[in-house]
Amino acid sequence: MRDATSYRTEEMEHPRMARHLITSALPYINGIKHLGNMVGSMLPADVYSRYLRQRGHDVLYICATDEHGTPAELAAKEAGVSVAEFCAQAHDAQKAVYDGFELSFDYFGRSSSRQNAEITQHFARQLQENGFIEERAIRQVYSPADGRFLPDRYVEGTCPHCGYDKARGDQCENCTRVLDPTDLIEPRSAISGSTELEVRETTHLFLLQSKLQVEVEAWVAEHEEEWPQLASSIARKWLTEGLHDRAITRDLDWGVPVPADTWPALAAEGKVFYVWFDAPIEYIASTKEWADADPANRDWKSWWYEAEDVRYTQFMAKDNVPFHTVMFPATELGTREPWKKVDYVKAFNWLTYYGGKFSTSQKRGVFTDQALEILPADYWRYFLIANAPESDDSSFTWEHFTATVNKDLADTLGNFVNRVLSFSRKRFGDDVPAGNAAGEAEAKLGLQIAELLAEYEGHMEAMQYRKAAAALRALWSAGNSYLEEKAPWLEIKTDPEGAALTLRTAMNLIHLYSVVSEPFIPASARAMRSAFTLADDTAAWVTPEQAKSLDAVPAGTPFTVPPVLFAKITEEDLESYRERFGGTPEA
Repeated sequence: MRDATSYRTEEMEHPRMARHLITSALPYINGIKHLGNMVGSMLPADVYSRYLRQRGHDVLYICATDEHGTPAELAAKEAGVSVAEFCAQAHDAQKAVYDGFELSFDYFGRSSSRQNAEITQHFARQLQENGFIEERAIRQVYSPADGRFLPDRYVEGTCPHCGYDKARGDQCENCTRVLDPTDLIEPRSAISGSTELEVRETTHLFLLQSKLQVEVEAWVAEHEEEWPQLASSIARKWLTEGLHDRAITRDLDWGVPVPADTWPALAAEGKVFYVWFDAPIEYIASTKEWADADPANRDWKSWWYEAEDVRYTQFMAKDNVPFHTVMFPATELGTREPWKKVDYVKAFNWLTYYGGKFSTSQKRGVFTDQALEILPADYWRYFLIANAPESDDSSFTWEHFTATVNKDLADTLGNFVNRVLSFSRKRFGDDVPAGNAAGEAEAKLGLQIAELLAEYEGHMEAMQYRKAAAALRALWSAGNSYLEEKAPWLEIKTDPEGAALTLRTAMNLIHLYSVVSEPFIPASARAMRSAFTLADDTAAWVTPEQAKSLDAVPAGTPFTVPPVLFAKITEEDLESYRERFGGTPEA
């Protein structure tokens, strides 16, 4: 994997702004997502997208709801509405939460779109034409109690590899092994719980991944050294075990139909493509949805077809890695068309809740809509990215969350902003004071800020989020150290012009913080930036060289004191959160 230095070197050697395609794993339509889902894909993709846009790159950040499969059918049945209506409502509900978190998607689509159906069917036809799909009669689990064939994920049982007793028929959540329902020990229907299952014969389309093994291996070999170890090790594990031919159709009512012009018999039986076949194709389809909304100015194919000038980065949790590093690339390779394949896979481990799994089904942990009811998005954005589960799993606890918010956001950043602006207004009025010319302390501070900012940039370019957060926190801390060293509340008694310089310098730090903190805490960054009435404040970024001078906000600039940026979480708040969501206080 590249380190921060090599990324900076590359940017210096190639100053022309790049085109960056960014996708995050599609959130499933069934239910509001929890904090683990947020930090495992969408939020880090947003932080990276914001950073790249600020640096002047051409960025397209695409995501969508993943809407096909049995869970959507069952949820719609339970709600008493059609599947289409359920998915439309659930899509809007999820999108509202992501808007609340200020996720800056260029487009947030739907896998049930017309565009996804068209492109998925095109992919299938191409794979068929090139000899990578065949029809096979297979024996599949049928539940008489439910009156239907059971999709893989709706057969549950004990994993034969690790012994986990809630493994699904498509994959074990515990060890991430891909399974077939017939692999499970003591299988049962996840719908009715019935263990009286039968195996009946039905015909499905199979993607012949075994015939693509060598090509996928060669492709992974070209990229895996650059990928994080988590992504490359999972891909290599799959390839070492060998790629198996996989069924890509299912007996369902809801999904992308098998095209009748290519497979008339299967189409007549109502077969649809397996959700894991069409879901990754939705990245492409969602881009086409985006382009179709403004065809005169948007070209989806320039991002996906013969797109050699595009750098494509995917974000996902580790359970999605096999599908994105092996299965979807195999699908793309098999079309024999020049579809853009991922350049960099940023994979994450799990965020746990007090050491246990967040669970949508068991309502365990904090869900994203509940999070926004409690506190503003920036509190969550900062904590999650600063504690991103990159090298290993990380744990959410209310105690850790409270300590982080109170120390980093309220004390280190928020208090700095408030006391600088409040004290300056009280002593010098509503304009940035002039005071002395910058001296030795300011020159030293400028060099320190430049160094920390270069470090921050390097970590952001390398997508090392915890390190980036530490560098950002160090930038905030540097302002506090400067303020403590200069002590303008004492300085003003003997040297008012010196105190004015200190406050002017601190205000320039606030403006710098407002720019470089924007990827992490966009709402708070806006509040800091809008405190200053700068007529031509168009700076998208502050480079380390520019940061040395700390003069973006000149003397005489009108300013206001914004409301408190971050309110501290009290012991009473903490107790109420524990009571509502569970969690044992840490020793």
